[in-house]
Order: sequence, then structure tokens, then C-alpha cells
Amino acid sequence: MSLPIPAAGALTQPVQIHSIEGITEYKLDNGLRVLLAPDQSKPTTTVNMTYLVGSRHEQYGRTGMAHLLEHLMFRGTPNTPNALAEFSKRGLQANGSTSADRTNYYASFASNPETLKWYLTWQADAMRNASIQEEDLNAERGIVLNELERGENNPFRSLTEKMRSTAYQWHNYRNSTIGARSDLEGMQASELRDFYDRYYQPDNAVLVVAGKFEPEQTLNLINGLFSTIPKPERTLTEAPTIEPQQDGERQVILERSGGMPFIAATYHIPAASSEQYIMLDIAASILADSPSGQLYKALVENSLATGVFGFAMAHHHPGLIFFGAQLNDTMDIAKAQQTLHEVLEQSARHPITQEQLDRAKNNWLTQWDELFSSTEQMGIGLSEAIASGDWRLFFLERDRVKNLTLEDVQQAINTYLLASNRTSGLYKPADNPQRAPFETTPDIAQLLKDYKGDPSFTQTDAFDASPENIDKLTQRDVIRLPNGTISTAMLVKPTRGNRVQADYKIQFANAKAMENMASLSAAAASLLDNGTATMSRQQIQDRIDALQGSIHYGISGNRLMVSLSTHKKHFPELLQLSLELIQQASYPLKEVDEYKERVITSIRNAMTEPGALANNILSRHSNIWPKGDVRYVPTYEELIENIQAIKPEALREFQSNFFGAGDIDIAVVGDFDPLQIRQILENGLKDWKQAPRYERIDTPYHAVKPETFTIETPDKSNAVYMARLPIEMQNDDPDYPALFMANYLLGATETSRLWTRIRTQEGMSYSIRSSLNISSFEPSGTWALQAIYSPTEKERLKSLIDETIQKTLKDGFTEEELADGIRSALNLRSLARSQDSVLSSTWLKYLSLDRTFEWNRKFEESLQKLTTADVLQAMKTYLKPENISEAFAGDFLGKAD
Repeated sequence: MSLPIPAAGALTQPVQIHSIEGITEYKLDNGLRVLLAPDQSKPTTTVNMTYLVGSRHEQYGRTGMAHLLEHLMFRGTPNTPNALAEFSKRGLQANGSTSADRTNYYASFASNPETLKWYLTWQADAMRNASIQEEDLNAERGIVLNELERGENNPFRSLTEKMRSTAYQWHNYRNSTIGARSDLEGMQASELRDFYDRYYQPDNAVLVVAGKFEPEQTLNLINGLFSTIPKPERTLTEAPTIEPQQDGERQVILERSGGMPFIAATYHIPAASSEQYIMLDIAASILADSPSGQLYKALVENSLATGVFGFAMAHHHPGLIFFGAQLNDTMDIAKAQQTLHEVLEQSARHPITQEQLDRAKNNWLTQWDELFSSTEQMGIGLSEAIASGDWRLFFLERDRVKNLTLEDVQQAINTYLLASNRTSGLYKPADNPQRAPFETTPDIAQLLKDYKGDPSFTQTDAFDASPENIDKLTQRDVIRLPNGTISTAMLVKPTRGNRVQADYKIQFANAKAMENMASLSAAAASLLDNGTATMSRQQIQDRIDALQGSIHYGISGNRLMVSLSTHKKHFPELLQLSLELIQQASYPLKEVDEYKERVITSIRNAMTEPGALANNILSRHSNIWPKGDVRYVPTYEELIENIQAIKPEALREFQSNFFGAGDIDIAVVGDFDPLQIRQILENGLKDWKQAPRYERIDTPYHAVKPETFTIETPDKSNAVYMARLPIEMQNDDPDYPALFMANYLLGATETSRLWTRIRTQEGMSYSIRSSLNISSFEPSGTWALQAIYSPTEKERLKSLIDETIQKTLKDGFTEEELADGIRSALNLRSLARSQDSVLSSTWLKYLSLDRTFEWNRKFEESLQKLTTADVLQAMKTYLKPENISEAFAGDFLGKAD
């Protein structure tokens, strides 16, 4: 694909408009705004085109048009007939999304001037030359309807959508972005073309380029590609509809089978650009915080709910704030709802504190900093500020959070969380209703005319993410202590925001010692940060927040897995804290009971979900381990029984017996001092009790008798198909690269055979993917396939999957498919190596295998040498359709009726 680029001298040069903290805005003659955010710290580039059109711009009877058009854009142009396929060939992580206020199309890729030029050329081509054919519409219509049905399976999503539709009387925010089924079914390509012609224009778009690129060269390229598109003669105007003040409580009751009950309440609030919006966003974080929030204390601690939530919706026009709680089926719904309303609307009885505000502000700013530190996330995330009115709101909102006072937030709660401004599951008339203030959209230009951002912003140095350079820069060592060893891999590299990522594992005991302890061990890990003899759960979280970091504990068999991330200046203290918690966790009874309620409620919700049921039945079908073995797959009823049996004293005994020194691996990536980290590890672990000698728990290959399961899930609009096939192979097998590529081309990408047939050609499934999981330790693995679909399409879906697999086994893949697949896979692997979290987790795994990234290099070299004959032979050898077990889960009887 190529578009003519005029000579630079023939073009009017872009005008610089604003520059804040490393982001510079330019404007082209045709109205296109361009934001350049160079970042040399890692070799990735992100391009994000935001069109200022979303579901609020749709007309009556045409809901879902913006989202459906987003899907059709990937059907391509005459120059690029299948955009998703081209993205996949080039190894781009590309997608699009639609909200009420905007639509965006973005891609992240390993930095390469040619890839950047190709993708910008596609964006310019797509702006005015999208095909939008009736045949493509018919195919995508089925995919979108399948996506709609998936949403209808989720009671939470269904209820909040209905609450939003009830809260808004006139404004288009009342409509779901995905649209009404009848509107989607009646949509015509000509109508979508008119919508596209009106809104997909340079004067209604903002283009962001972030990451590693050459700014001047890129700006000239953009100018050459997009300046040829004339500024349209039409004038865009805002719809005159302004939502009136709500004048009384509104009520929604949703009845569906399956799942656990929950309650919610929503209130009208100002637009995202308003100063009051961030006050209410912070208020939601405070009130719904677990475990310090007013809602948590009133509902969860009094056994009226198992969990609470709260969030504000950022919109260009005045939006909504949501609160709610998850219950189990034994709890008093009416009392819980009454308590929810009282806590939110009687703020004098439930005032927020300065401590709560400081905690919420710190947490918000930490999340903002993490977003800003990642140019990929920031480049995409700027779409939300752009949709709210101006990209500079991204920084202004941060400044507003820093300056918030307790009086500000409390006054916002008092002003907007009123019974007369509420939509919930309860109707309650009021004789003398109070009114929330009338809101209009602020003047963005006036608001930001003198705004300059943070003057201390600096850029980060570049990093070469090749396997050779990663190995060269990584310091590997073994720390030997009297009570055991610590294997280390430390990679010092530049990072945006001076972030550090670490992963470590504490390995202990064997399969025999872990009998009847699967659920107990998971709880022992999950509750490590829920209290010690000197710190409560909230105090621990406050300390982590003060260090602007995160700590996550989990269990994998007989290994405690720990992941942490923060700034360079806080990393030593955060690492030390993570070690202290492992030794000092006290497992308070209150926290243990609340954990059990949360987990059991989650399990009971899963017991009616098609995907969870299909996964459980296939996992149990392939299970060979006796009940009590840590590898045994329990039923959901057994799992609930195991959770109910957990006691604090058993958790403390498990922690004391197993969470000890002896066999520990740690990987650290980012901006840190290795000698300082080594000293912390030595001092922090030298006095630990030694854990029982570690023996890896194996999962050897075993044949599984093929079987087909059908599971009825009443009242679920979307069905799930899953298939599993055991593979006898280890990933150092000479056949592994060929089998990897066979799966990649069959079902792992947007150009795969299964995706192309089921989604692109037939429009039957929103998502169909295959995966290959091959052990690094032993000849054992699994090939898996999963798809979602309408229950009425069950037999047709199975027929098409079988047909596609059989045809591929007979004829293999083409030379072009293989070449594109190899290039795509290598690009995606290169992109993955630029992520610190991937580097850290990979090094942690390699420490157990005594591997380096040289293994990566050799594997990728093997991929490049593959022939179509190699790939076909591997597929014929290992992919045996007659040995596949499969599960269909959905409302098949209901749909048939």
C-alpha cells in the first residue's frame, strides 16, 4: 500500500500549538491535530488516531453505528482490503475502541521507520477511503451481535446499562455504545457511509504518535500523508439536547437466572473537564475503598455484602457516578440497599477523613504516574482526555488532584449524592426534592489558555531490547547463605519514570507435603498483605501506596510467587517490605472471613457462566490425580467446601512451615543499584527459617480419552466452545518451532485460518483463538481452542471448525502465510522484550531452567528456517482431531424453543 507524498516544499508546514511535558501539539491546514510524544527509553512506537465521534452522535434508530463502523474500518480500503490481516503480518498490536464520545484506532509495534510509515499511510488511507461494503457489513453485523450477546450474559453489565438508560431521559448517553439489536439488524452500508463521511475527517481527528521515533521526520511524513485530504466544507455542530436536572428517584430491577445478587446506585455529576468531576472521582475511591471505605465498613463488615465498588464515568458532557455492592444469596438485599443509600446520601453521619483523602490522592497519582511512564498506555490513554475536551486535561486533572482539599470533596458529595439525583433498584418519591446544580460544559480554551504542565519533565535514554544486549547487560549470580541460596538476574536499564519491576519465587517442599493444601496455600499467599502483629490491612496498603508501588502475592503449586513495582527511590524499601510481610503475616480472623466470603461468592457466580463451566468440565476430564493432590481439579462444590474449611491457625502453620529460605529465585529489571538489592536480600533472608527441601511438582503427559460435553446455562445469550488436546512434547524438542508456527497460523492471530473463516468470512464469532502451551521442564503440553457464539449456531460453528482444521491438515499453509507468520511472530516477540514486566518474568523462569535470552535468539532463528513442509509435518504429527475433547456451554434448549 502506498499513497503519494507531495514534496515538502509544496506543503504548508504544520503550526505548533501547545507543548507540555514532552508532548507537542501541531495543527495542519485541514484541521488535523497532531500530538508528538517522543520517548527513546524503549524501542516501541504507538500510534493512536482519535475521531471525535461516539455513540452520543448517533441518531434515533441508528444506535451502535459508531461501534459498527469501527469494526468495518478493519475490513480495509481498496488499497488494504483486510487491515487486521496486514497488522498481524507486521507484528502490530493493533485494535480500536468506541465510547460515547470518541472512536480510536491504535497500534503498538517494535520501533521501525518503515512500519511507522506503513501504519501512518494506512491511517491516512482509512480516513477517507474505507470500503464500507454491504457484504462486509453483513459479516461484521453478526460479530457485533455476538459481542452484544456476550455482554448480555453479564448481569452487572446489563444492570448498569439499564440504570444509565433510566438515569438519562433525553441525552444519548442513555444508549449503550454497542447499540440496540433491532438497529444493528436494520443498519445499511449507505447509512454508515454517510456517518463516516460526516465524522471521519481531518478537522474532527487527533493523531498521537508516542514512543521511539524521529519527531521532525515523522511530522513531515504526517504532513505529507494527511495534508492531501481537504478540509471538509460541512460544519459540525453539537446537538442541542441538554439533559435536565433529575427530579426524583428512579428505579431499575433486573431479573435473570444464575449468579449472585448485587445492588447499585448512580448519580448525575459534572463533565470530566469540570473541576467538580475529579472531586467526585476521588470521592468514589474513598467511599468504596476496601477495607477503609464507608461502604466497605457499613456493608462488608456487617455481613450485608461480600464486596463494594465505586467509579465515576468521565464524559465530555455531564456524566454519572456509580456505587454498588456484591451480595451472596443469604444476605438481606433490602437492608443492604437501604444501607448503601444512607452511607452515600447522609454524609454528615459518614464523613470522610483527611487520612482517607490522602490515601486516595496518593493512589490516584501513583496510577497516573504509571500510565504516564508507559508511552504505549499514555499514547492510547490520551484519547480519553481528548474526548473530554482537550488532551491537556490529562495533566490538568493531575494538578487538580494534588490541590484537592477535604472540604472540596465533602462539598461535592453533599451537592451531588442526593436521593432526588439517584437511579437505583428502589423507587422512593419525595415531597420536597432537592436538586443537583444545573451543569454545562466548561470553556476548555479559557480553562487551559495559560496552562504549561510540569516543567521538571525529562526524556529517557534508548534501550536495545535484542536478546544479545539483554544477556550482555544482565548480571546473574547466586547468593549463598547458611540457610540456602538465592539465584539472581539483575538487568539495569533506563526506564520512563525510573520504574523498577521485580519478580521472585520462594520454592518449598514437594507434592506429598502439599496434599489437601491447594486452597489453603492460595489463601496463605493472597492474605500475606492483610495484616501483621503491628500493621492492619489498611496500614499495609497505606505503606505500599506511600511507596508509590504495588505488591502481588500468589501461589503456583509449591512456589510462592511475588511481583512488585515502584520508583527507583522506593524500590529497596518496597522489596524489604515484601519480605517482611511474608514472615510477619498474622492472618486476622476478620480478614480471613472476608476473603472466604469474596472467593465463595466468586465461585458461585462462576457456576452459572458458560466459560467457567466449560473450562472446569474439561479440566476435570483430563485430571488423573487423586482428590487431595495439589494437581487435582475439584468441582465447584468441593472448592467451596475447601474454602469454608480455612482457619487462621492453619494459615499461620502453613506460612511457618513452608514460606522460608532455601531455594529462592529473583529477577529485577529497571533503574536500580544491584549491590544495594543484594544487601537487602542477604540481610532480609539470612535469619529466615529454612523451608522443606524443594522438589518441582511434575505434570507428566498422559493420554486423555476424547469426549464431547454439552452444558446447559439457562438465560445466557452467549455460548462458549472449548477444545483441548494433550501434546507429548517439551519446548526444547526440535519439532517445537514448527508446531508453534502451526498453531500461530491456524488460530493464534487475526490472519489465522480459524479467525479468517469463522470471524472474517462468516461473521459468526466475536473471538476465536487457539493456543499452545508446551512445558519447558518435561514432555507435556496442551493445544486448546476457544470461541464464543450464539447458541443457535452451535452445530454450524463445529462444522466450520472441523472443516478448517481438516483442510489445513490436508493442504498445509502457503509460502506467503508462513512468511507473514514468521515476520509477525518475530515482531511481536521483539515488542514483548521491550516490556520490563516480560523481561522480569522471563528471567525468573530462566533461572529455574538455567537458560538465557540466547535461547530466545536460537528459537527465533529456528522459526526463520522453517519451511511449509516442516509446519505441515508437525501439525500432522501432533494435532490429531480424533483425540480432541470439547465442551459446548450455552442456553441451547432456550434458544431452540
